Amino acid sequence: MKKSSRKIIRVCAACITALAFSACGQDKMDKNLLETKKNDRKIVNLYSPMEKSNPEAKNAARTAFEETVTLAEERLDVTMEFHSYTAENYKEKTYDDVALERARNGMDDLYLLNPDTIQILGSEERLLDLSDLSCAGNLREVVKTANTVNGKLVAIPQEVVAYGLFVNQDMFDQYGLALPETPEELLECCRVFQENGIKTPIGANRWWLETIVFAQAYADLYNGGNTEAEIAALNKGERKYSDYMRPAFMYLKELMDRGYIDAKTALVSEAIEAEGPDFRAQKTPIVMAYWSAANADTAYGKVDFHMQVIGFPSSRGQMPVVPVTGFGVGADAEHLEDAKDILEVILSDEALLKYTQVNKVISPSKNVEVDCIPALEPLNNRIKENVYVLGSNAGMKVEQWGNTCRIVRKLLGGATVEECMAEFDRLQEESLKE
Repeated sequence: MKKSSRKIIRVCAACITALAFSACGQDKMDKNLLETKKNDRKIVNLYSPMEKSNPEAKNAARTAFEETVTLAEERLDVTMEFHSYTAENYKEKTYDDVALERARNGMDDLYLLNPDTIQILGSEERLLDLSDLSCAGNLREVVKTANTVNGKLVAIPQEVVAYGLFVNQDMFDQYGLALPETPEELLECCRVFQENGIKTPIGANRWWLETIVFAQAYADLYNGGNTEAEIAALNKGERKYSDYMRPAFMYLKELMDRGYIDAKTALVSEAIEAEGPDFRAQKTPIVMAYWSAANADTAYGKVDFHMQVIGFPSSRGQMPVVPVTGFGVGADAEHLEDAKDILEVILSDEALLKYTQVNKVISPSKNVEVDCIPALEPLNNRIKENVYVLGSNAGMKVEQWGNTCRIVRKLLGGATVEECMAEFDRLQEESLKE
């Protein structure tokens, strides 16, 4: 959702009417009748990173989403108007900044939201509780856990995004290395690679190193059978986020200190653009990315080696990291019921099956399974086993994904682990005052 899109210039009804006046006789009457019929259709406004695409456009994600939108429009006799984010229009404001502004001012009915924005708007009670939708009954627990704020399910996605390590299996085989299960095993793999002339075994960027951190920090919290109690203790200040994060940041610092990750390069690198070429050229054996990157030709969908996607090594084995986005409905939306009806259609098992088949992603519905490519099977198997760590959890008072990413960048820039922990403590203290 960090990618901006080109804005479509729409022709408004007033312009069409003005053009109609240039016609005469029966033509004028026919055009006015057509316009009246069009205006009779219900309108639902969506704020999203992309507009409705040109029919000629070839983009799998857009195609899959718009197939479900078309299904809803035809079934409900509505029109979805897309209001898209473009960096050139909003200058220094991010997609999330604009989403917050629009939602707080009730400018749209539906919003496609990132994890941190879901948490903020949910806590401000600006998003409708969607738990009464019939489609909500089909959701995987990971979705409900991630997007529930104060007992309300405030957002539902069309796919579950899972992050993992993308590894060159051929290079591991070349040096007799098994794919790592634990943090110690990953260190050993990196040592062997480096001793054999691979200067930087792990390619990284400034956005996704928090995934390694989450796997280390929260493997036990989410898989130890005491998740709700531990999160409640964090929200009350009885436990510290820094106690979870300290070992994880120490581990990341060790990877940096040993040169297994190039901190200086990562600090100024965009996702995939920096580490991708070396990974595809088999100069770097390990990178981190999200599920769909394995399917995308512009990322890692076409490589000349045997690729595997595994969870991040942790104390509980290979651990997928899952941040959850979602569609939310404005609590005071002008077309609230129509917006809910649209979600019922595009998030139904019928529509999600269409979406999943095109994009080959993990569905939020427990009834819809993905036929993933072989490279993704290790990651998919762990998620099927309900083994994962949440990278975003709207039930935690301290927002996780954005804050951890920001603090990781402090570490990359030279901050000490204890300085990073002090920032987590500060954020927790602020959350306790609210």
